[in-house]
Order: sequence, then C-alpha cells, then structure tokens
Amino acid sequence: MAKELDLKKFIRDIPDFPKKGIVFKDITPLLKDKNAFKASIDGLAKAFKDKKIDAVVAVESRGFIFGAALAHQLGVGFIPVRKKGKLPYKTKSVTYQLEYGTDTLEIHEDAVGPGVKVLIIDDVLATGGTLKGVADLLKVQKAEIVGVGFVIELGFLKGREKLAGLDVNALIRY
Repeated sequence: MAKELDLKKFIRDIPDFPKKGIVFKDITPLLKDKNAFKASIDGLAKAFKDKKIDAVVAVESRGFIFGAALAHQLGVGFIPVRKKGKLPYKTKSVTYQLEYGTDTLEIHEDAVGPGVKVLIIDDVLATGGTLKGVADLLKVQKAEIVGVGFVIELGFLKGREKLAGLDVNALIRY
C-alpha cells in the first residue's frame, strides 16, 4: 500500500494577504503536484462516496477546481455558484458576511430542485460565511445537502459552527 501524502506540505502561507494580519493558505503548490492534487480529490471522494449524491455544488473560484474534478470522479453533475452578475440565466442570490466585508453569490434558479442531493465543495473553510450563504441558497431551492467538503479548514476561525447540522469534512486542519 502506498504511503499517504501529507497534504499540509503542499500548502504555502502568504502573510498579509489579502490584507495585513491575514495569513493566506495558498493551494497552488498542491494543484501543480499531480500526486497531491489526486490525493485531495481522492480524499474528498472517499469521505462522501456513499452519500448518493446527484450533483456537486462548488463555489467560485478555487472551489470550481476541486468541485469539477470531484464531480467527474463521483460520476455526478456539477453546479457552479458564482459572484453576482456572472451567470447568464435567471438566478437566485444570497448576500453574506466575509471576514473582511460582504459579498453576493448566485445560482441558476433551475440548477437544483426539491430533493436533489447535493454536496457543497470549496477550497477553504474560514469563518463559514460563504458556505452558510450557499447552504441557505440551496435550502430555499429545497435541495438536500448531504455534505460539505473542503481541502483546508481554519479551525481557529470556528466556521464549522455556522454549518451546524451539516456533515462537514476537511482534508487539512489548522
């Protein structure tokens, strides 16, 4: 059996980005390493493989990288959640709090419907504001959220608390 990769070795810290006092967790070293990227997708797939998912919902923009690859591996559809004004069809939207401001996300109004089983994927769980907003948006559309997955969780920001009641899985925890 092959030795499991320590994915933390592929995460680079960028101090004071996007503003002073924040240490940004840069995933690009993980993405460029074929073994680390594959291990991250395999790890997320393993965590949710038995959930009978209909589609992966991923958040712009880094979440798309993991979400699309995971949807392919699980053999399910992919649904993008984008920043306001980026989707071409009729949308539903949610405005939510970030660590340093507010933002608005949108999903096509016909992207999911009642009883559709979705898995939400993003690269990082920080304060949980983004994913709580996405979860609220999906609940309005009566989708069934079967799980939420991340490559990285910044546990000290307590974002998991905003996702209470959801099956949350992260590959790397700080």
